[in-house]
This record gives sequence, structure tokens and C-alpha cells, in this order.
Amino acid sequence: MTIIKTVEDLEALYGQPGEASTAKEIAYISPEYRAYIEASPFVALATAGPEGLDCSPRGDRAGFVRIHDQCTLMMPDRRGNNRVDSLRNIVRDPRVGLLFVIPGSGNTLRINGRAHLDTDPALLDSFRMEGKAPRSVIVIAVDAVYFQCARAIVRADLWNPALHVDPKTLPTAGQILAALSNNRVGGETYDREWPERAKASMW
Repeated sequence: MTIIKTVEDLEALYGQPGEASTAKEIAYISPEYRAYIEASPFVALATAGPEGLDCSPRGDRAGFVRIHDQCTLMMPDRRGNNRVDSLRNIVRDPRVGLLFVIPGSGNTLRINGRAHLDTDPALLDSFRMEGKAPRSVIVIAVDAVYFQCARAIVRADLWNPALHVDPKTLPTAGQILAALSNNRVGGETYDREWPERAKASMW
């Protein structure tokens, strides 16, 4: 096994990035990058904390990440399982990374920055959906914005419906929970009740 242990060895192997790879990175949200953010209904949120790293999926109506100004984003924290792994990390380490995905588009958008949580009642109310406000809003100060070229999505053929996996070929959430908890939680009842439970707690 040959392991790369220094940046010098890494650069010797890969060389230097081309101009397009560096020219695309800016420290503010340009009109072009605004279009990507406003079209995206899905973001992967990466955070770091004393226990390690975390990457959490965030989905909502397209444009749910609000552009407050050229250097500030706001993202509602919608209802979930109350693990608050990402929020716990942000409170202790503000560094975040976001990956915006736009269905049908090959390009993704990456943003790195520093975040804090805001619970101002007026702000929470401004993110109300179907009568329900989030419990907090993640406010992100932008440090770097750049698009990621389409190679990964093209290689994955991500948007090809012919390659979509039949959910019936995968273990259900109830089956996973039952297997990992020695049947204390999960099972057929969990799967049967989940659609209505999710519908009632979506926002």
C-alpha cells in the first residue's frame, strides 16, 4: 500500500488546478449563483463538532434557503427526529459546508461559511409553512461560493429514471430499526404508520 502523506506528494500526483477551477470561487452570492440557490429544493449540510463530522440532508420547497444579502443565507430548521446533530455542532463550531442539488441539473453549488442559530420570533414566523414555524433558523455567513462541474452526476446518471432503485428491494426503516434494536422499536407497525406520521409532522 502506498499512502500519500504530504500536500507536496498530493500536488505532485494531481498537478495544479486550471484557471476555471479557481475563477469560479468567490466570497459572495453572485446573480448566477443566486439562480442555483433559488432553484434548489435539497441541500446537504456538513458540520463539525468535538465528536466528529456530520452531514445532514435538508429538503424543502425550492428556494427554501433564503438569500438575506450577498453574504448571508438563512435556512429554516424544519421538524425532524430531534437528534439535532447539526445544530449541536453549529453551537460549538460555526464552520459549515453546503451542497445544493437541483433536480435535472448536472451542476451543484457548494458554499462554505460560518453559522449561528437564531430564534427571533419574527424571523421564525417569516419561515412559517402551512401554519407552522421552525424552532430555529440557521444563519450562514458566506466565506466561499463555487459551482461543482457535472462529472459526478453524469457518471452517476443520477436523473435517469430507468436507473432508479425500486424501494421494495431495500430494507425499510422499520426493518432496520427492528434489526438494530432487537425488535424494541420499528417493525411493520412503524412502516405502516410512518406515512401518516410524516404527513402530520412535515412542517
